[in-house]
Amino acid sequence: MNDQPQARSPAHDLAHLDRRSFLKTGVGGTLLLGTASVAAGLGGCATAPAGSQDDVGARTGAGYQFRFLTRDDIQLFEALLPAMIGPALTEEPRARRVAMTSTIERIDAGIYKFGPANQRELRRLFDLLNFGVTRVTAARVWSSWPNVTTAEADAFLERWRTSGIGLFNNGYIALTKISNVAFYGHQDHWHLSGYPGPPQWAVDALPHIKNA
Repeated sequence: MNDQPQARSPAHDLAHLDRRSFLKTGVGGTLLLGTASVAAGLGGCATAPAGSQDDVGARTGAGYQFRFLTRDDIQLFEALLPAMIGPALTEEPRARRVAMTSTIERIDAGIYKFGPANQRELRRLFDLLNFGVTRVTAARVWSSWPNVTTAEADAFLERWRTSGIGLFNNGYIALTKISNVAFYGHQDHWHLSGYPGPPQWAVDALPHIKNA
């Protein structure tokens, strides 16, 4: 019997990350994230998914309706993606904008498929980073995200990556994991990770792979 391996993209599927919890925090971390979420709402941070806002079409791709990410979340990822993806993100302005926009849309679509527990954790994490007071105290990022340089974003990510605080380590893992899966998991970027794409027999047997 000649069993052929099942074709999978390097990311497999962003939605499959639902099987594990992103932020496993202690009581202190839970209280910090919960407080940040409440404060963010009271402080005027965007709380509705950006798809319900009229001005999003001018910032991202026309026709896509965000179902989880808020306008503030979109600005957060616009600041962080160049630092996380680095040289793999083209410098050509139009192509760069398309790559950024489509990646953020895939992040939103993937998170929307997550279970409620992970969605709550990510909402608290994003609120922590979007609310001015906690952005400064927890992330040590003084500027609002639209004004943060790639060097500043990279420094923030490195601080959380190497921090002795588990909450920050896990926050770094969550941000980079969902971003890298959304970027490198798309067929246009498979070659950047050394993945040649599914074998032709799999494409012929499962044509929907072409649109994965």
